[in-house]
Amino acid sequence: MVTIINYKERITKDGESFFVLELQGGVQMVKSQQTGKFYLTAKRATIPSTFNEAICKTLLGNKMPGIIEKVNTEPYEYTIKETGEVIELDYRYEYQEENETLEHNSIEKSETTVDDFLKIGKNESFSMNGVE
Repeated sequence: MVTIINYKERITKDGESFFVLELQGGVQMVKSQQTGKFYLTAKRATIPSTFNEAICKTLLGNKMPGIIEKVNTEPYEYTIKETGEVIELDYRYEYQEENETLEHNSIEKSETTVDDFLKIGKNESFSMNGVE
């Protein structure tokens, strides 16, 4: 589940304004690469909307099915607002519907068909531990 936690006004290249909704996924435990200690965080992403500001305000706190996933992108520069430091990133976070996340993840599909299974003899077993 994701929660609508904020909204922001954005301007298109043509000068038209619209609102994006800021979504936040569930809390995650992450281990710091620098200290080795755990901390809690949550992934965030924005999604464009067709809503005006009044409607965006009423949507705050609403929960929707789905998750926020890390998606690889072409490298781009990002400025950290707090420090002004410019860093290069090659990913972003995007909202994904729950049923699309299964397709989006790397699931290796088997080339084995039902006919292949039927050809297996009675003495052969799929078990890795020898127990049938």
